[in-house]
Amino acid sequence: MRTLWRALSIGLLPFAVAAAPAVTVLKIDGAITPATAEYVSGGLAQASQHQSALVVLEMDTPGGLDTSMRSIIKAILASPVPVAAFVHPSGARAASAGTYILYASHIAAMAPATNLGAATPVQIGIGGAVDEPAPEKKEDDSGKKQGRGGKKQGNVLTNKQVHDASAYIRGLAQLRGRNAQWAERAVREAVSLSADEALKLKVIDLVATDVPDLLKKLHGRKVNVAGAERALNTAGGRTVAVEPNWRTQLLAVIANPSVALILMMVGIYGLLFEFSHPGFALPGILGGICLLLALYAFQLLPINYAGLGLIVLGIALMVAEAFVPSFGVLGIGGIAAFVIGAVILVDTDIPGFGIPLGLIVPVSVLSAVAVFFVVTMALQARRRPVVSGREELVGAVAEVLEDFCGEGWARVHGETWRISSVLPLKAKQKVRVTGVRGLVLAVEPKPERGQS
Repeated sequence: MRTLWRALSIGLLPFAVAAAPAVTVLKIDGAITPATAEYVSGGLAQASQHQSALVVLEMDTPGGLDTSMRSIIKAILASPVPVAAFVHPSGARAASAGTYILYASHIAAMAPATNLGAATPVQIGIGGAVDEPAPEKKEDDSGKKQGRGGKKQGNVLTNKQVHDASAYIRGLAQLRGRNAQWAERAVREAVSLSADEALKLKVIDLVATDVPDLLKKLHGRKVNVAGAERALNTAGGRTVAVEPNWRTQLLAVIANPSVALILMMVGIYGLLFEFSHPGFALPGILGGICLLLALYAFQLLPINYAGLGLIVLGIALMVAEAFVPSFGVLGIGGIAAFVIGAVILVDTDIPGFGIPLGLIVPVSVLSAVAVFFVVTMALQARRRPVVSGREELVGAVAEVLEDFCGEGWARVHGETWRISSVLPLKAKQKVRVTGVRGLVLAVEPKPERGQS
């Protein structure tokens, strides 16, 4: 009997392992970018293919781009697998775009000592300061509207953005049955909450210390997925971490504004060097690739094209300084234009999307030095005397091979040439080439030392 029981146990072991629910874990660490959106969308699709019981979206983000955030939310709402957004580890935050994602998820959870909120949209694409939106006017008992207007009204564009964001997060809150009133305050007043406060106000569903604790607390909880109610089976679930693929990692690197700026500069340097010294090929190929990658990154980022134009103008002025010496006026103007353009290049106040001054200043100095060096070397090469061809023969010294009057023979650079002279010449006499007529060199006697 013991042998039979052991055999049955061994035979049923694979089925017991296979029955353990799989939980897919995705991590958002840092600003939300197009690479983040692609990573989350791909992870949700992979979880659906593997029939995972749950997707845990660990978050620690200061916010990010609106377009990327909406792509993630669309993927969550369309996912056939329930998604649990989890602000983790302790000390993490789900600010701005992270708050919207938390509201859109089937389960909203936070670890102790974390926070969420500050979801006011940041103006993107148009320069200038963003005015503080005014609180909505409310009616009193007499029917009159109360509230402050004037300076707090802000401009029309800002109000549109705030109203649109408020309606968006309110719709998500109503869909998931969470606190819609506080969600609007997070947008209009940029308020924030700690984990315990969020749980009391029903902004989130639970507080958990880590992923295993989260899975333990979620077991048996019912959620609405694609219009159907489903009970979560997460007890003893095995977690499967999904890492970004190489394409997502590459996109995350080049979509960094600092990296995009460096790629653009390397691309311009490479093309400038190739144009100055044709034939090297490698600088031109590398420069073209880097420039195309930079342009691809710029179309993904909130770029201020005035800043991009100033950067190009600055480089043009620095190049012009090498060709048209202006006692440093063009060079200094080019450096100033480059620095200003780099400062305003990324038109957003979202954390993680600015270009630090610690990068702008060194790149500006290196840009000036590199451009001046490359162009100066090119000009020096252009001014060097010709060392081959017919033009190089003019001015060369020849030695007459025989006495003659009119035309004879001479040796020039180890070669024998037909020469002509209006003066009679003697053998071994030194002469100077003054011109080339077909295959005959015109010469004249070379003055001896001390003669003019």
